[in-house]
Amino acid sequence: MSADAGSLAADVAVVGGGLAGLTLARDIHRRGRSVVLLEAGPRVGGVIRSERVDDILIEGGPDAMLALKPSALALCRELGLGDEIVPTSTPRTAFVLADGRLHALPTETRLGLPLSLDAVERYTMLSPGGRARLARDFSDPASPGSGDDESVGAFTTRRFGEEFTRRVAQPLLGGIHAGDVDRLSLRALFPPLAEADAAGGSVLATLAARAGRPDPDGAFRGLRGGMGQLPAAIARALPSASIRTREPVAWLTRGAPWRVVGASGSEITARAVVLAVPAQVAARLVAPFDGVLAATCAELRALSSATITMAYDRAGVTQPWSGMGIIVPRGEATRLLAVSWVTSKWAARAPADRVVLRAFAGGAFDLEALEATDDALVARAHADLAPLLGLSAPPLLSRVYRWIDASPQYDVGHLLRVARIDSRLADTPGLFLTGSAYRGVGMPDVIADARATADRVCGWLDRGERPN
Repeated sequence: MSADAGSLAADVAVVGGGLAGLTLARDIHRRGRSVVLLEAGPRVGGVIRSERVDDILIEGGPDAMLALKPSALALCRELGLGDEIVPTSTPRTAFVLADGRLHALPTETRLGLPLSLDAVERYTMLSPGGRARLARDFSDPASPGSGDDESVGAFTTRRFGEEFTRRVAQPLLGGIHAGDVDRLSLRALFPPLAEADAAGGSVLATLAARAGRPDPDGAFRGLRGGMGQLPAAIARALPSASIRTREPVAWLTRGAPWRVVGASGSEITARAVVLAVPAQVAARLVAPFDGVLAATCAELRALSSATITMAYDRAGVTQPWSGMGIIVPRGEATRLLAVSWVTSKWAARAPADRVVLRAFAGGAFDLEALEATDDALVARAHADLAPLLGLSAPPLLSRVYRWIDASPQYDVGHLLRVARIDSRLADTPGLFLTGSAYRGVGMPDVIADARATADRVCGWLDRGERPN
């Protein structure tokens, strides 16, 4: 990079300092290319944020990585964080709140679906009729779908019944994305289920046959010092001068080179630009030179949510509970989406005399939740959970993190919309898009897409340098 304090020249300008932008910038830097990353906020890391208060580790955003997909764990090891990777504690039981009671999900499940008839019988959150309807997939399965993309809810209702959709699929499969299963795309979000359906026969039997041996350390991994260790380690692997925080981008100018102009008036010229930002932000930035691309990006929705962490004196928690936490179907006596039992899920997250839980609010069915103050969100969550979890006194400490438009919604037809975006980008030399809005929302998928995008960026740069 070169130029004066207000102007830089680089091979690649990256807009957005979340996990995708950081990962991509590091890969490009490691290949000897100059890169500058612009982040509108005061810190990098996006929705990943860890904080330690009163010797309690608080996760503001995601707290775990799916072990089945190796990209996130591989990156952690590359960055020297291998010894920091930790499994969840046992027991790893998850619960469903139904009719005011907690019902344990059997351990023999995949994506909330039972892998045996014996497991079906232990779905006590369903009525006897609901369990019989679920079990029917083993003996008299529904026919495969038409082959068109369908919603998660349409699939689960067709295959396993309406009660399963309402009491398990919506709070679990929809809750992961703070979304509505009747709008979310099965093919984009849960391709193993779409493939099992297309194969014909029993979806549950197909999942059981593909399940393999359970991981003795469970499905998820965290970092001992919190997930914030990951973006911090990536940032350390980049030259400090290459990261500019508090630098929102005002506009882009297409060309050779591209011009990226910050709200402060600073300017970057770059051979390639990568937008690692929410789709709506990308739409705004590309609109001046490509209305079609902007309109397609603007079709990709996102929703807002909040995490509410509360710490209690262990002596004031009168009902013992252990496991991962609970998911909450609509219609229960709380507006919360789910609750993670932090000090049961993870070891050494708080002093022994403290109990910590983390509640989730907002999403598709409670858009008004985030209009409340932090104090109101904490008070409501505590009041809802006190009788259920035996909380006899108010929390000693609380933290609320609001994530505005940070939960991408992969609606039915999402893959076609992304294909249209990719087609348009093919005619826009030097412009690339990555991030959770497009090809996967979990940390492993975001990392994998960022690294694949870095490959494409460097390949494009290499081709431009080769003599004719």
